[in-house]
Amino acid sequence: MNITRRTLLVAGAAIALLSGPALAEQSDDGIMRLAIQVSDGDPETFDKALNVATNFAKGMSDAGKFYEVEIVAFNDGLHLLREDTSPVMDRIKSISESVPDVSFSACGNTIAKMTREEGTAPPITSYANVVPGGVGRLIYLDNANYFVIRP
Repeated sequence: MNITRRTLLVAGAAIALLSGPALAEQSDDGIMRLAIQVSDGDPETFDKALNVATNFAKGMSDAGKFYEVEIVAFNDGLHLLREDTSPVMDRIKSISESVPDVSFSACGNTIAKMTREEGTAPPITSYANVVPGGVGRLIYLDNANYFVIRP
């Protein structure tokens, strides 16, 4: 029997989707947690990620539920949080200052790579926390009962 990588990925995704409703109430503290991966530099992806975060936060607030949202940016997605290249910096500032429990994480590995390539550290917004690695952060959040998505 020859099982391809694609077959395994599709099967894994199907299992995850089918088991989602069963796992949806895993957190016993009543807090709904969402992690959003931003790993490409497309401004449309930036808008989608911010829209998902704010819509989720509004929905939870309107329902009287507690929530936490973390947007994790790495690879080209780090441009989301760069003060010199982000096309959505005004929205990040507004969200950070007005939407409770939405946070931003910037990948330290990507910052180091950009620093080597550009000769100087990229200016990351003060609204973001620098984490050692974006993928590692998403794995940590997944294990901490966050639903991890990529818009």
